[in-house]
Amino acid sequence: MQKGLMRMVTGKVKVVNRSGFHVRPAGFFSTEMGLFSSEVKVGFRGGMLNGKSIMSLIAACIKCGEEIEIQCSGPDEGAALKKALELVKSGLGET
Repeated sequence: MQKGLMRMVTGKVKVVNRSGFHVRPAGFFSTEMGLFSSEVKVGFRGGMLNGKSIMSLIAACIKCGEEIEIQCSGPDEGAALKKALELVKSGLGET
């Protein structure tokens, strides 16, 4: 990659767990994303949230059935995006 050139990978996913991003799922998601070096952003209702911040995710009030866009940029962006999409698709640790 050329110096100064920023790459990014994105994906859209629908929130499937019944309670959306309340405390437990938001904490689960932010903790898992914190394991990656890449920046993780969650796009929701026209805004961009820090995907590694439990408070940002809770404050957004993301509910079941709503679509979010996940953007990752950095050295492990592909792996971060893959994990983020898997987490949301699988219900964020809740059944």
